[in-house]
Amino acid sequence: MAASEQFGHDREALQTLVHRMLDHAARQGASACAAEASVGMGQAVTVRKNEVETIEYNRDKGISVTVYLGQRRGHASSSDFGEQALRDTVDKALTIARYTAEDPCAGLPEADSLAVTRPDLDLFHPWTLDVDEAIAMAAECEAAAVGVDPRISNSEGATVSTQQSLFVYGNSLGFLAGYPASRHGVSCAVIAGDDQGMQRDYWYSSARCAEDLPPAAEVGRRAGERTVRRLGARRLSTREVPVLFEAPVATGLLSHFVSAISGGSLYRKSSFLLDSMGRQVFPEWVQIVERPHLPRGLASSPFDNEGVRTVDRDVVRDGAVQGYFLSSYSARKLGLATTGNAGGSHNLLVNSSGEDFAGLLRRMGSGLLVTELLGHGINLVTGDYSRGAAGYWVENGELQYPVEEITIAGNLAQMYRDIVAIGTDVEMRSSRRTGSILIGRMTVAGD
Repeated sequence: MAASEQFGHDREALQTLVHRMLDHAARQGASACAAEASVGMGQAVTVRKNEVETIEYNRDKGISVTVYLGQRRGHASSSDFGEQALRDTVDKALTIARYTAEDPCAGLPEADSLAVTRPDLDLFHPWTLDVDEAIAMAAECEAAAVGVDPRISNSEGATVSTQQSLFVYGNSLGFLAGYPASRHGVSCAVIAGDDQGMQRDYWYSSARCAEDLPPAAEVGRRAGERTVRRLGARRLSTREVPVLFEAPVATGLLSHFVSAISGGSLYRKSSFLLDSMGRQVFPEWVQIVERPHLPRGLASSPFDNEGVRTVDRDVVRDGAVQGYFLSSYSARKLGLATTGNAGGSHNLLVNSSGEDFAGLLRRMGSGLLVTELLGHGINLVTGDYSRGAAGYWVENGELQYPVEEITIAGNLAQMYRDIVAIGTDVEMRSSRRTGSILIGRMTVAGD
C-alpha cells in the first residue's frame, strides 16, 4: 500500500509542506528556520474477561516550526495542513521570537554536523491487522493468562496495538529528510487472589515488526505466571542487603544515568554527575555503547531531531564516562559539540558480566530480587534514590517468598559503583538493553 493511501500524505507531500514553511519564514525575515511535518495512524484493541472492552483508532497529523531572528527563538505548531494555516503558524513563531530575549546559544546546529548519508534502518513494517484479528489475538493472550492458574480471578485486559508514522524534517541549512516507522505491541495484566489477598502483575512485548513479537499466548502466559508467583507476599524487616534489579526494571537505572549526563541537567548544574567526563562512575568492567543504526532498533535513527548525524560511540568505557548526551543548544551551553542526541539517547547496550539470571541469584546468595518499582523518589541533583518496591526474598540463591510494601534506598552514585554483576537476560523490548543488575548493598526499609 502506498504511503499516501496509508497516511493520506506521502513523503513528497510532507516535503512540500516543510518547503513552504521554510520559504515563508525566509520571506518574513527569519534569519534561520527549521520545520517538521508528520502524520500517523494506529489501532488498539483491548479484550477484558473475554469481551471487547475498547477499540481505539487514531489518525494524527501535525506541523511545527522553529524560527530565529538572530538569536531570538520562536516556536509554534498546528494540526492544520492548509496553506493559510502554514503561514499563520510561521507568523506566530516569528511573533514569539520578537518578544523573546536573545540567547547566545540559540540557533540551528552547525552545517557540517548534519547527516549527509541516511541509511535505511528497516524501521517501517506496517501491520495489516483488522479489528477481528486483533480481537482474536487479544482474547488468546488473556485466555492464556487466565488459564495459568484457577486463582487468577480477574483481568485488567489484554491489548494488541499497532502504530505507524511518517515525518519529514527540514531546515534553512539545506537539510531535508524523513522516513516512516512502525511500532507494535501486545500486553496483558491479570489479578490473582487467595486467602491472604489479591495480587496483580503484567507482561508486554514491543517491536518494530509484528513478526518479531512473541506469540500472544506466550505474553499472556508470562503475565499469568508472574501474577500467581506473587501470591502470599510478605513484608520484610528493615535491613541492608544485596539487591538484584530484574532486567525490565534495571533499565530504569540506565535511564537515570542518561538523565544525569544529558545536556539539560549538566548546564543547569542539576545533576549528581557534573563534570563526570573521563571520571570512573561504574566498575572498570562495565561498558555502555550507543548504537543508533541497529536494524529495527526501537530508538534507531540516521539523524537526531535537529538533523545531526548519529554515530556509534562509547558512552562508558572501562567504567569511565566517555561522552554526554547533547543537542546543539546544550552543547553550546557547555562549550562542547553536539553528540547527535537532540530528542534523547539512541539504542544503549550494556555489557554482561557473563551470568544468566540463575547465576545472578546464586552470586547474590541472600538478598532482595526487585521485580516492580513504585513512586518517583529520585533526586538527580544529589543522586538520592528511594522507591517503593515489590519482589522476592532470596536465600542460598533460591527464591523463598514474594515480598511487598517495602522501600529500597541508596544513592545512585554509590549504587553504580557497587554494581557486582550484570546478567545475560537482556530484554529486547526496550531501547536500553541491559540484563538484570546486581547491586552489592542497599537499604531495604519495611517493618
